[in-house]
This record gives sequence, C-alpha cells and structure tokens, in this order.
Amino acid sequence: MKLLVTGANGFLGKSLCAALCRHQFLVVAASRTPVLLTKCITPFVVGKLENYFDWRLALQDVKVVVHLAARVHIMQDITKNPLQAFLDVNFHGTVNLAKASAKAGIKRFVFVSSIKVNGEFTDKNPFTECDVPQPQDAYAISKWEAEKALRMIEKETGMEVVILRPPLVYGAEVKANLASLLKVVSKKIPLPLASVEANRSLIYVGNLVDAIIVCASNPKAAGQTYLVSDGDAVSIPQLIKKMALALHKPSYLLHFPVSIMRLLAKAVGKTSSINRLTQSLIIDSSKIRQELDWKPPFTMDQGLKETADWYLKSLDNPRP
Repeated sequence: MKLLVTGANGFLGKSLCAALCRHQFLVVAASRTPVLLTKCITPFVVGKLENYFDWRLALQDVKVVVHLAARVHIMQDITKNPLQAFLDVNFHGTVNLAKASAKAGIKRFVFVSSIKVNGEFTDKNPFTECDVPQPQDAYAISKWEAEKALRMIEKETGMEVVILRPPLVYGAEVKANLASLLKVVSKKIPLPLASVEANRSLIYVGNLVDAIIVCASNPKAAGQTYLVSDGDAVSIPQLIKKMALALHKPSYLLHFPVSIMRLLAKAVGKTSSINRLTQSLIIDSSKIRQELDWKPPFTMDQGLKETADWYLKSLDNPRP
C-alpha cells in the first residue's frame, strides 16, 4: 500500500516514514525540502501549504494520506495576525489537501491534530474524546477548524477521516521546551520545581508513530477521533528525575512555593510558561486502546532513554 505523508522531513515525519518503510509500505514523502530517496520513499517537494497547492501528482496511486505538516505552536509569535497565519496553513492547507484527496479517490485521511483542541489544562477529570472542545490560542483554533472541516468533507465525499490528538511529543531530535529541559538537567542546574504536583501526559514519538500506522490501516478507526498518550501521566519533578536517570546525571530539585512562582512569572510576562509547568494536562487514551486494541510499544522510560542517548550523542557530534 502507498501512503502520502506530509511534513515528512519534520520531527514526527522522519520517524513515521522510517517506520512505514520497516512495515513494507511505499511512501510519497512530501516536505518543503527534499527527503532522501530510498527504495520505499518517493520524495515530493511542496511549496506553501495553503489553499491553492496542486496535490494531483503526489496523490497518484496513493491509498492513505497522513497529514502531519502544519504551522506549529510558537511561544512568542511576532506575526501581525497569528490567527490568520495559522488558519492559512492548518485550516486552508488541510482543507485543500483533503478535497484533493477525496477527488483522487483516497480511501482514508489521517490528520494529526493536537490535544490543545480540548483545552490547555485539566482539573479533576482527564481529557476525553467526549469533551466539548475549548481551543484557547490561534494554533489550537486552527486545528479545531480543520477538524470540523474534515468531518464535513468526510460526510460529503465518503472519504474516511481519522483524527489523532496527541499531547507534547518527545524523542530523538526533539526541540523547544523539552530540548531546553534536557540541556538544563544535563548541566546539573538546580531547578526550583520540587513542589510542583501537577501531572502531564506525554507521548514518545515511537508510540505516536505506531498509533498513526494503526489508524491508517485498521478498518475500525474510520470516522473516529482518538486521544493518544504514553499512558500514565507524570509530574514535572518525576519527569526531571527520569530525564536525569536517562542522562546518567543526578537531579537537583529545590522546593519553592508554586504561588510565588506564579506571581513572579506574572510580573515578567511569563504566566503561560509557568502554567505549563504547574498545571495538569492529563489524557484518557482508553478509547484507542479498547477500540483498536492499541498498546504503546514503548514505555516512557524507554522513550526518555532514546531521547537522552540522542542528546548525549549530539553533544559529542554538534552540527556545523
């Protein structure tokens, strides 16, 4: 079977394409920069993923589309109109590809959305697929608008749509906040986070890749939305300790009142950053486990070890 994977050169896309090759699938790897040609991969260079790109050549003989490409969440977005910038790619670009896919007779369209569609934080109950979506920022809104549009296209054309909402993804070549945390832990810098009790769900890239492949091939997945995670949520102190163990470093955690941390963060305009460290975001991923008999093939400890091994190797072999 041949699949089109967009965002093939990204953090998730590279892992997915490699796994698909191991499973003997053929892959059309769409990305802004060329993907290395291999026996199972056909590169396809794309331009801006907005509402006018012509996908016809990329979709020839393809049975399933896995749409990963997106304008990702940006911590300090300096774009004049962030919502429009996100909508151009994540909404209009997705709709354009989905319509082209349906017209080309694609059987299934797998869309990787975000748990941020559900909201930013959980209180007493974990997020589930039954929650009323509460996207809070431009990125999450663009993903939710794309989800709604895909369901309409599915209804109108009969093309099967499967939506996945993962939390923060980690693994080799991870960037942004988790990469920064790896750096801090590896340098044995004390962190005033021992008092943080909030729990967070995460997903290792290998587990997300496995879930995507299952959703691309299992007949029961048609028309469904799934929340996916490693399983048990962890607190930030627990995560730091696990990271330190994987890095073969001691962890240095100091007790500091969370209420004071929030006041200090508010004073310097970092409220959103401190909220990500001190508020819970827990996912209930039982639906995909029960309906598709999906089990994460990797534990969090295994995923963090692989992430740490990559990080340590990158220190020995820095990019030029």
